[in-house]
Amino acid sequence: MSTQTTRPLAARLTVGWHQAARPASLGEHHARYGPRPEAGRDLAGAVAAAGLTGRGGAGFPTGVKMRAVAARRGPAVVVVNGMESEPASEKDQALLARAPHLVLDGAVLAAHAVGAGTVHVCLDRARDQQITALMRAVGERRRARVDPVPVMVHGLPRHYVSSEETSLVRWLNGGEARPVTAPPRPSDRGVGRHPTLVDNVETLAHVALVARYGPAWFRSAGSSDAPGTFLVTAAGAVAGPGVYEIEGGTLVGDVLEMSGAVDDGFVLLGGYGGTWHPMREAAQLPLTAAGLRAAGASPGAGLVLALAPSSCGLAETTRILGYLAREGAQQCGPCRFGLPAIADDFAQLAAGRPEDGVLDRLHRRLGVIPGRGACRHPDGAVRLATSALNAFASDVRAHAAGHPCAAFRRGRTAAGLPIPRPRAEGQWR
Repeated sequence: MSTQTTRPLAARLTVGWHQAARPASLGEHHARYGPRPEAGRDLAGAVAAAGLTGRGGAGFPTGVKMRAVAARRGPAVVVVNGMESEPASEKDQALLARAPHLVLDGAVLAAHAVGAGTVHVCLDRARDQQITALMRAVGERRRARVDPVPVMVHGLPRHYVSSEETSLVRWLNGGEARPVTAPPRPSDRGVGRHPTLVDNVETLAHVALVARYGPAWFRSAGSSDAPGTFLVTAAGAVAGPGVYEIEGGTLVGDVLEMSGAVDDGFVLLGGYGGTWHPMREAAQLPLTAAGLRAAGASPGAGLVLALAPSSCGLAETTRILGYLAREGAQQCGPCRFGLPAIADDFAQLAAGRPEDGVLDRLHRRLGVIPGRGACRHPDGAVRLATSALNAFASDVRAHAAGHPCAAFRRGRTAAGLPIPRPRAEGQWR
């Protein structure tokens, strides 16, 4: 796994990553950042003043979430989301593999700020080494008696939708790792019916830094609408794939340049539920929620996937849609019937063997699914499919006429963007 940083000013989470390709020990962590500061009840206010937003994809203001949980009656719970279910994303894995104690500091500090007596860390159970390393870090902290609350590590089944916050809460409550339609929100009633703060591992690492250095320090990097730094994963047709720490407001083109992407072709922003864009147009946009909004895009969990000019965008989208159709929770009609039908329509287009009326049928399906799912998973798949029809419009016309592009013919069996292998059905618990 490649781990790289941009300018030294952006090296906050990634301090010391190049000195040792292993998790920092508690002693090394303290040497880099100092001991964990005394927990304060005003931490939620400091996080709000810093302008920290969630780094797991939704981008919700973290201070608002903390205050909502703290305002509820009774003991709270903190859940650390380290599932990272986006197939091409590696930022959370890289963070846990280098700076686990920074994440755990943030979780414990957040627990004190919201009045929580327990911290649950949720990881993909298929990543055995990650679970072992984090349990080792928790054990090291336990022996040093640095944490006032217990920290428990859990391995959950790997599914695309299992990283959704209600999936984590449902699993911790003894159910399956499938999303639940809200309300109630976890902040109102979550694990054990207690108010629950669910935050991504990168978000909590930033919480630990805000607690140490304050909101003004956090805002000294980044832009006014995207303060601080972000971890992004650059993947696909790039010379230097890996994880980069960038300042808020960094242009998409800067990420593509530093990772060695060609200056032509297309880029997928926001992950497998994201949107396709011509590189030369996307390059001028800041990789922020506000900067991408006008282009109908979102940074999601910080994934920038470059498609080589010689690749077939329809073929790659078909592979992703097939994966998303398999990964649905199967709790509603859009997941059980709609997504497989859309994936089949795309497969016909990609192969250049469409049935009569496939485009009309596809547009109808894409128009009725959004907002009707039991969770947001179908909406993401529809967003990806719609953007592909727009971005690759000329290829769509050619494929629909029975003339697949040369790129499809050359690489129809070649692996492109990463697609996890199918797993045994029913492994939700």
